[in-house]
Amino acid sequence: MIIRGKDRGETGIIKRVIRSQNRVIVEGKNLVKKHIKQGQGYEGGIFTVEAPLHVSNVQVLDPVTGKPCKTGIKYLEDGTKVRVSRGIGTSGSIIPRPEILKIRTTSRSNIVGPKDTPMDLVLEKTYDAETGRGMPEL
Repeated sequence: MIIRGKDRGETGIIKRVIRSQNRVIVEGKNLVKKHIKQGQGYEGGIFTVEAPLHVSNVQVLDPVTGKPCKTGIKYLEDGTKVRVSRGIGTSGSIIPRPEILKIRTTSRSNIVGPKDTPMDLVLEKTYDAETGRGMPEL
């Protein structure tokens, strides 16, 4: 839901996230007229495009109440990390992950690769605090 600006109070789907600028593009909202000069291979004219909104002007909707809410993070009993709605007048329910993010996510493999440090070298004790053995000579 958009909480500030000319489209205040309207809801929409986020098409794109621009992380470097902390902005999002909401589908069909914050429309502006763009004047484009004619060039080789394309026509010029006045086009209506969606302008980016700052992330502080957008909030997630609570899936139960349908009102804007802040989000928090909780861990379930099986150890999975989920987003939950939080704030005054919210249900505290789990906010589902968008379908597009479920498709893109690839799990990290636990297979040791050629650039990984072997566990025996990681666990090797190289310095003894009591004797000072292992310290370089300065």
